[in-house]
Amino acid sequence: MSRFNQKDNLLGQANNFLEVLEQVSQIAPLSKPVLIIGERGTGKELIAARLHYLSKRWDQSYLKLNCAALNENLLETELFGYDSGAFTGASKRHEGRFERADNGTLFLDEIANTSGLIQEKLLRVVEYGEFERVGGSRTINTNVRLIAATNEDLPTLADAGEFRADLLDRLAFDVITLPPLRERIEDIMMLAESFAINMARELEFELFSGFTEKAKRAMLEYHWPGNVRELKNVVERSVYRCNNPHLPVHDLVIDPFESPYRPSQRIKTQDRISVSVPSIDKENNEEKRQEIIQQQLPVSKSLVFPLSLKDLSQDYEIDLIQSALESCQYNQKKTADALKLTYHQLRGYLKKYNLLESAVDEG
Repeated sequence: MSRFNQKDNLLGQANNFLEVLEQVSQIAPLSKPVLIIGERGTGKELIAARLHYLSKRWDQSYLKLNCAALNENLLETELFGYDSGAFTGASKRHEGRFERADNGTLFLDEIANTSGLIQEKLLRVVEYGEFERVGGSRTINTNVRLIAATNEDLPTLADAGEFRADLLDRLAFDVITLPPLRERIEDIMMLAESFAINMARELEFELFSGFTEKAKRAMLEYHWPGNVRELKNVVERSVYRCNNPHLPVHDLVIDPFESPYRPSQRIKTQDRISVSVPSIDKENNEEKRQEIIQQQLPVSKSLVFPLSLKDLSQDYEIDLIQSALESCQYNQKKTADALKLTYHQLRGYLKKYNLLESAVDEG
């Protein structure tokens, strides 16, 4: 159990937080899936680790994966593995997380960012405990306790068709919802002092002299949108900038970007991608590249009116989607990311403009 003690930094005495810990203790011994929901920085990963190390699987593998960090293809191979020859460069078999976590626990963070394909395969694993490697045909059985986390409202996403309702039903055997730090006022100073003492040790101070009343009031009155993670950063930053173990921390550095010299202008994302979304072969497609660039420029004053705004807008959207698809080798997940759409929003556009047949989904 030493690994658990070293990793567990869950501190608090607020009733709503203690209720969460009690819920964790109740569900931990079971092998059922658990869904953890909470704002960023509330400690979802710490709760997942606590679930594992309080379970009967505590001495088995505990693997973690952030689903938002990988595109669909990489996420699929990382979760389910692949067989030799599954694709170019796959010279040998690769075991995925579900295979390596057999008899242990797998924690999937940012579960809301998975595509329909990944959700379908996850459903099969949760329901039947089986899957196939990418490029393989042999069914592999696994005994994995799945813990998933998100900071999004999954029931609303499911109602909108952006997350599989049947997968949500399987994942939500029990749901642990973490309270934000602003609802744990009595825990703020306890956490702050713990973070400050650890930072003082790291700086090799002989002691930590505490916080002034001004600093305490600032911490208790602040909204903490980044929750415990933000509090930790603020406290550690303030201790090191104080740089005197014999003086209490007086000034909290909440916003490290605050400066009279901070740039005030923002370069619009649209300006950056206006000519970069389509990636065209420069040698053979210069004419087409220039055509696409012109299509993305503001509407020319030389247009002859009256004209159909609806038809013009539709043609523009079709051309932009087709260019983005070509640029992304017709991978729909990459195309959605390039156009700053969700996967399901892109699918809606493809259906609307009858582009599904030409848009091969390589996910």
